[in-house]
Amino acid sequence: MKTYDIEIQRLKSARHNHGLIELGVDVLVQPRSPKDEQAVISCLSLAVDDARTLLILLKQQIAEIDKLNPRSRRSGRC
Repeated sequence: MKTYDIEIQRLKSARHNHGLIELGVDVLVQPRSPKDEQAVISCLSLAVDDARTLLILLKQQIAEIDKLNPRSRRSGRC
């Protein structure tokens, strides 16, 4: 399995598209060498300000998705 270091340099957009949340981002993707692997995972890193922005964008997109569900399914008890 290939693993990568992914650095988000800039968040550009977020939108809901047929059940998926699509994020527009500028990223730097570099393969991680096998000797650097402590576990078989890829690493995503972003600045605190970008993380806060990402959280706000995700909350907005999830709120839009919730509006599309019938009121009886919004409680999360499905």
